Amino acid sequence: MKQQKVTFALYFGNRGFFPGELIAGARKEMIEAVTKAGYDYIAMDESLTRYGAVETMEEGQAYAAFLKEHAGEYDGVILSLPNFGDENGAIYALRDCGVPILIQAYPDEIGKMDFEHRRDAFCGKFSVMDVFFQYGLPFTTFAPHVVHPLSDAFAQNLQDFAAVCRVVRGMKRFTVGAIGARTTKFMTVRFDELALQKYGISVKSYDLSELFARVKAMPSDRAEVVQKIAFLRDYSDFSCVPAEKTDILARTAVAIDDMIEKYQLDSISLRCWEEMQQELGIAPCVLLGALNNSGIAASCEMDLCNAVVMRALSLASGAPAACLDWNNNYGDDPNKCILFHCGPIARELMESGGAVGNHKMFTKDGDPNCGWGCDEGRIAAMPMTYCSARTDNGKFYVYAGTGEMTGEPIEPEFFGCGGVAKIDDLQNKLLAIGKNGFRHHVSMTKGDCLRAVLEAFQTYLGYEIVKL
Repeated sequence: MKQQKVTFALYFGNRGFFPGELIAGARKEMIEAVTKAGYDYIAMDESLTRYGAVETMEEGQAYAAFLKEHAGEYDGVILSLPNFGDENGAIYALRDCGVPILIQAYPDEIGKMDFEHRRDAFCGKFSVMDVFFQYGLPFTTFAPHVVHPLSDAFAQNLQDFAAVCRVVRGMKRFTVGAIGARTTKFMTVRFDELALQKYGISVKSYDLSELFARVKAMPSDRAEVVQKIAFLRDYSDFSCVPAEKTDILARTAVAIDDMIEKYQLDSISLRCWEEMQQELGIAPCVLLGALNNSGIAASCEMDLCNAVVMRALSLASGAPAACLDWNNNYGDDPNKCILFHCGPIARELMESGGAVGNHKMFTKDGDPNCGWGCDEGRIAAMPMTYCSARTDNGKFYVYAGTGEMTGEPIEPEFFGCGGVAKIDDLQNKLLAIGKNGFRHHVSMTKGDCLRAVLEAFQTYLGYEIVKL
């Protein structure tokens, strides 16, 4: 997955009676911290204000003009307080910035507490936060309260804030395609389009007949189909798949690609049964897994709410997300369970490349040749962040947490793609999930991005957080 590089606008606050050299040092150190972490930055010309910082209302207006001039070039603002700072200049500078703001304040040093060296940023940070709160301007601050830009603690803060910026940038306005109606039997995946629209999430709905028509009208010798066959055979083990089914899967993948491009979809949810099996003789699992592996969140079973949080998780982690079932206990361990789905799991999340076979659920009592496309394997061991969502009474509710995929064995006869998850206090969390009306699906991604996800959801996107 390729992520757009995050760019920060750097802001330095000042209070007139503090030493000006503190500002010069902060500019140098913050630029070093940002570039060392692999991010880009923009900074106002230091000759435009006293010490190159912002203190007065007029200097704040000058900084706001700088941001306006560079609109669209930055994803977040880092508000650095080398000393106490001035809250009045800060609000005039940033009240219309329209992006997440991270407030960083310098620590004082023992032995440098005289009038020439003392910073008082510990105190000044409260003043800035207070005024931002009064104006209703959302902002981010992480522990510790004061932190040096070149410290390990700030490096972690910077990483988390970059994830916040990616999530907010990608989720503030985006379009998810619903390809097919909700499967009639699955009342658990119902959702409210109007509720989602309130959060900037536009749903575009398409009948499966459009997808089927595209697939059936598409010639097998179309260049994109030939390329897709080669891609799929490289992506997973297709050695057992009949050539005619590989062809149909490739044509279906190209048809979905065409719809994503034509309708400018950022993510999709697909009605994956039973019409797919009846009309095309395939299961689209491997196609959804490949989309997720490429960075396009794609959920199955028309779980559109999980397509939304899959996109957020993927933006935060820089890795694919997967939509899974809370599916099985794992022996007698109360903090372990098996997370599973038939086979739409991205290859990056699997122990090794999967093997594409015939979907056992569809072939059990029906056409023995109707379910080709299930990508079976096992989910790799990794730390993970999980999340799920629902709509209710015009609001979008989410829960999230962390755990690990342990890589522990699941017998070979276990169908689909599964993995053992270990989550602290799992039993009480499962109770909370059920009692709060959440579905049997949960999305996960690689790594611990919980702090960033919750910050983006709650502070900037306005989602309702349910604590488990």
